[in-house]
Amino acid sequence: MTSNYIDRKVEQYIEKLFADVGKSQQLIELKEELTTNMKEKVRDYTSRGMNEEEAFKEAVVSMGDLSGLVEDMRQAGQESAKQSVYSSMSNRISTGGIIIGVMLILFGVLNTLMLYFMGLPPQSVVSTSIFVVPGGVLIVYAIATRETKKKYGMGKARATLFAVSIGLILFGFFAGATSGFATNEAYVAVASSMVFLLMGIGLLLWSLFTGVDRRKKV
Repeated sequence: MTSNYIDRKVEQYIEKLFADVGKSQQLIELKEELTTNMKEKVRDYTSRGMNEEEAFKEAVVSMGDLSGLVEDMRQAGQESAKQSVYSSMSNRISTGGIIIGVMLILFGVLNTLMLYFMGLPPQSVVSTSIFVVPGGVLIVYAIATRETKKKYGMGKARATLFAVSIGLILFGFFAGATSGFATNEAYVAVASSMVFLLMGIGLLLWSLFTGVDRRKKV
């Protein structure tokens, strides 16, 4: 496992490589991919016995000549600068995702309330709240991929990671509630939710700490 110092050094190297390239959605995704790949190479070399500095230098060499890629991104950035600040199609899809997500959450909440007032058993009441999980996933993905005046949207792969992490966390609460009410045992509720919560929180933290700056230059 590499130190924060080397992780920052990798990020700085990638940032410096594309320092004079105009920002674009394509560049954001490429820098995320290159940063992740280079960090993995450094970890691989350190696991073979190299110190971190040697591993970093070896990783730089193994990445090869990226000048052609930099030039491609420079051209892409120039073309992107001529376009509107919003990607209308992407944002329409994002808006649709947010609307559907909100409707799913409301459907789950309203059904849960309806069953509660009907006097059904708690486990039956809570079961309909499952619709909150896909609703939350859709909303997170739609917001993450949405481009604004100040920020570019996330790449599809990273947005999916964020959405999945939130989905796991929400499902963890759902699993805990349903199993807890079904058995009337608190430890069963904790045991049922623990795996999903730990996976979701771990994935969320990894996604947060491995992202790149998506702010637009003004």
